[in-house]
Amino acid sequence: MIAFIAGQSAPPGKQMGHAGAIISSGSGTAQEKVQALISAGVRVAQEPSEVPLILKEQLSK
Repeated sequence: MIAFIAGQSAPPGKQMGHAGAIISSGSGTAQEKVQALISAGVRVAQEPSEVPLILKEQLSK
């Protein structure tokens, strides 16, 4: 599985993208979502353009 979380580059206090849209009571930030996915064994792309590169890498294993 590969994931990309939008809103990672948002400045503190500013919500951008879907990840920012569902922050509730100060929890559920983009970085918290990235860490949760990584903890679950999911590769997380930092940029959307990394998704095909990660996919190609995983398929070649």
